[in-house]
Amino acid sequence: MKYVIYLFLLLPCSISAQKTIETSFIKKTDFKASQIVTIDNFGTKYFISNNVFNKKGIDRTITYNNLQLGNITTANAFNPLKINLFYKDFNSVIILDNRLAEIFKIDFNTLPDYKNVSHVSTGHDNTIWIFNENNQKLELFDYRSLTTRAQTVPIQSIVLDLKSNYNFCYLLTKNYLYTYNYFGSLIKRIKNNGHTQLSESNGDIFLKKENALVYLKKGTETIIPILIPNLLINAFFVTNETLYIYANEILHEYKIKID
Repeated sequence: MKYVIYLFLLLPCSISAQKTIETSFIKKTDFKASQIVTIDNFGTKYFISNNVFNKKGIDRTITYNNLQLGNITTANAFNPLKINLFYKDFNSVIILDNRLAEIFKIDFNTLPDYKNVSHVSTGHDNTIWIFNENNQKLELFDYRSLTTRAQTVPIQSIVLDLKSNYNFCYLLTKNYLYTYNYFGSLIKRIKNNGHTQLSESNGDIFLKKENALVYLKKGTETIIPILIPNLLINAFFVTNETLYIYANEILHEYKIKID
């Protein structure tokens, strides 16, 4: 009888451990790009092809390129009115409007307070989040006043990825996933068990480890596996409960079923 009781006590833990997020296939499309950035709620695709940034809508495609700054390292279109392109080789960021016209150019080499930037993401208002390798700090940088509004304590781990929305910033390092508010205050720290990339959607976090994806619901610390086919994941993101996976020049779309 004692062993039966133990079995029932352990059963909920076992069931909880086996919980997964299901997906259902929508479609797949041939799509050639050097780097796919995101797809918004209207189906507009933002991507990089041959070092040219593209915004492809239903009826037309507009582009931006800047040969003087070399290769685009990363692009972020969370705010389509203030898209940021990061050129790591030249330690510079270009801010574009929704017509891909330049609004601002930030050259961190020329600032009195020189910053050696490795990662960039969108902030609120006229700011971007940057990781400054000089002091190993995450900073909220105002590109109008060229000043730092907020900064964190030094990060004692290799930085792998950086994503943000208007209220929070998510920093993935080799050891931990950090969540900060727009004052630069640490909200949460979760141990990283081998994940190398992250994506954010409405405060929910999606993490990649090799060719597997997991889900971290906003306000929780429980990692839940996502059931997907075996794909070589080049890029991934979630928009409006649709999971996009870019693999081998094919864009796969799945409906993601989150409670």
